[in-house]
Amino acid sequence: MTGFSTHPFPLCPLPACAPAGADGSFARSSGHSFHGAAGRDTDHHLHAILGPTNTGKTHFAIERMLAHPSGIIGFPLRLLARENYERLVARKGASRVALITGEEKIIPPDARWFSCTVEAMPVDRQVSFLAIDEIQLCADPERGHIFTSRLLHARGTGETLFLGAETIAPLMRRLVPEITIDTRPRLSALTFTGPARLEKLPARSAIVAFSAAELYAIAELIRSRRGGCAVVMGQMSPRTRNAQVELYQNREVDYLVATDAIGMGLNMDIAHVAFAGLAKFDGSRRRPLTASEIAQIAGRAGRGTKDGTFGTTGRCPPMPDPIIEAVENHQFDPLERLIWRNDRLDFSSPRALMASLSVSPPMRGLQASEPTSDALILATLAHEPQVMATATGRAHTKMLWDVCQIPDFRKIGERSHAQLCSRVFSLLVEQRRLPAAWMEEQLGRLDRVDGDVDTLMQRLAGIRIWSYIANREQWVRNAPVWQERTRVVEDKVSDALHERLTARFVDRRSAHLIRLLENENNAPLLSAVKSDGEVIVEGHPVGRMQGFQLHLDSDLPQSDRATLARAARRALRTEIPLRVQACQQAEDTAFMLDHQTGDITWEGIEIARLRAGRDVLHPTIMLRGDDLLDTRQRDSVRVRLSEFVSRHIEQELAPLFRAHARAAASAETRGALHEMMEGAGQARARFPLTKHHPLHRLGVHCALGWLYLPSLLKPRPMRFRALLMAVHSGASAVDMPPPSAVSVPVTAFPSAYFDALGWPACGPVRLRLDMVEKLVRTLSFRTRQNSVALPEHFAPWLGTKAADVPAILRALGLRLEAPRPLPSNMAGPNPFWVVSRPQNGPKKHHLRPVKSRRPAKETPFAVLSSLLVRTPA
Repeated sequence: MTGFSTHPFPLCPLPACAPAGADGSFARSSGHSFHGAAGRDTDHHLHAILGPTNTGKTHFAIERMLAHPSGIIGFPLRLLARENYERLVARKGASRVALITGEEKIIPPDARWFSCTVEAMPVDRQVSFLAIDEIQLCADPERGHIFTSRLLHARGTGETLFLGAETIAPLMRRLVPEITIDTRPRLSALTFTGPARLEKLPARSAIVAFSAAELYAIAELIRSRRGGCAVVMGQMSPRTRNAQVELYQNREVDYLVATDAIGMGLNMDIAHVAFAGLAKFDGSRRRPLTASEIAQIAGRAGRGTKDGTFGTTGRCPPMPDPIIEAVENHQFDPLERLIWRNDRLDFSSPRALMASLSVSPPMRGLQASEPTSDALILATLAHEPQVMATATGRAHTKMLWDVCQIPDFRKIGERSHAQLCSRVFSLLVEQRRLPAAWMEEQLGRLDRVDGDVDTLMQRLAGIRIWSYIANREQWVRNAPVWQERTRVVEDKVSDALHERLTARFVDRRSAHLIRLLENENNAPLLSAVKSDGEVIVEGHPVGRMQGFQLHLDSDLPQSDRATLARAARRALRTEIPLRVQACQQAEDTAFMLDHQTGDITWEGIEIARLRAGRDVLHPTIMLRGDDLLDTRQRDSVRVRLSEFVSRHIEQELAPLFRAHARAAASAETRGALHEMMEGAGQARARFPLTKHHPLHRLGVHCALGWLYLPSLLKPRPMRFRALLMAVHSGASAVDMPPPSAVSVPVTAFPSAYFDALGWPACGPVRLRLDMVEKLVRTLSFRTRQNSVALPEHFAPWLGTKAADVPAILRALGLRLEAPRPLPSNMAGPNPFWVVSRPQNGPKKHHLRPVKSRRPAKETPFAVLSSLLVRTPA
């Protein structure tokens, strides 16, 4: 490139293909030998700035790069490379800045400054300035060998700068003795605040989880309790990630749920970091986080001079005190080794290539890399006869190694990914370029936006593989066309993923209302209640007011209802007093008491229900949906409803109250009427009641030992009495006999309540009390002198079966004569039951048979027989 330095020791060339990084960017590995410390040129400035997060290292590096005529800076993530590319474009213009990652290449002809992933750095270019961010990743098991190679070999012609944590300093001094190391303190304090429940986390918090399932569960809980959250995961495309971050940065939501990807330099307005776990799966096993890893993530809290806090949440175990102390004081154990892999590879054959990858480290402090994904794919393909048959010679072996660099974004297993790599290699060997039809077929399967979050995430991972392939210009014809094609598909799926994430984990209405509810100034919410009862809070329809209760819209998720109820409670501070006042001033006709359920309605809306009080006739009032009322408002509404209920009881049971008022002047009647008041119109008789007794003159009757008022046996007052008795006892209201019935089967109405309601049990049936009184009085009168035969219509008169009559009469204390069959030689009607005349007092009867002595058609009993009830044969 014109204008670049021609230093005698330019940036050391790396091989054309180094392993892909975890973020999918491709690498270039060198063909040179390990230089070590000896023999290296030291004329240019080789410098390291180490320190904890929030020390301004990245900002310093960008400023230093822009002070040079050209430069390259390598970042650990594609997201960071894209973020800083946009910052550079804003400073220097799109024509002078380039972006290079495994999946994106934007290289204007006049580009002078490059933002790249570490793996994708074009290290064959001579540039004045070169920087590597997060250099402590030299110790990463999967990607560390790339960072180590950059540390040992990558140089700018004028200045080289390494940024990272202080833990790498001892090894850096040993491996690169000519380097100058500066340390920087954190610009703000980082303090541990202990555990906190998810719903109690402060606003502007980031919750860090270490699995997709845990992340989704936390995000859904945050949505239900706090209105929503943004979601950030390492495998997201920059477009999706930026859209989610924008939700958070624009304060549409106050919470961020993320993986540990946020630990790598993502600059956001985070005040508190909460760990949902202290262990993660590193690709081979689940292991505890180190203190430095926790510090890297916790360090996202507090930016600039603003202090930050960190803690735990959910089911996270307690954080050990030594780790807390290390994080707060930024003191960590130094790294003991850096991961190294030979980058002087032998491409004479696949087996020679695998052997060269296994060369031991040349220096103390370096550790041989475990087999990484590219080496594992190579080992898998080496067992395929067809691949080994075609991978002959340096060119094809080099091509095979290039294909092994294709990142497995889908994480579907080495064998499945190896099949894709094998297919790509075979097509490249056979046709030198991947067929356009085959490429289109693969992309067409992914060019869809249907499905849920997981489906779109997996689809996006597949698209990123084809973005990587499209950026290998030697693999496809018309590479710019395919790069644009994959970018369009990725953007489409990224947008759909953002929409699904937002729909699943964000409720803007709840988030907005929660923010207002937690306003320190306690400012009133803008609200209105329309004439039809619809409630609008801060421009959001939330439900409908009915009485004193807010009924939330039925289409709202159940998880949002608590939040909206809280908002309504504050927003309806003006409306509720008006409704309470209207209730207090309403006429009795505006209220209605349901005699079946005890519900009280106001203008057709249920607002209260009867509950047990000091006695049957004085129930209390239980308001329904009164959570919007304060204590004074509840009391005033209860007083008004109590007045209504008292007047309603006096109106419905007016005969009882009139009798009670008239009985007050007589000692003979006061006690009995008091007991009848306690029994809602009925009480046990403690003395004989004749028609000349004062109670009788008050309208009180007596039957089977019960004092009662006949007018209260009518269907409406009886139904009301049943309600009052059920309320007082705390039982459910019973079903009453039909209004026209005078008797009902005991089996259909077994409850003992019916005795006190005027339906005593009489053998197999219950008879209404006034019917009992009438029956006993009639039969007693007729049997004063002689026995009385039961007429034929007697059973229908009682509303019962003829066979039940004897048992009913016996239950009433009457004495019957059992019928005796006629002799076989005697003609006449069938025998019938009779009630005998009293012998020992008016209430005692005896039984005697009645026989016919004349032929059936001549005896007077033959004429009477048509009126008698015959006993079944």
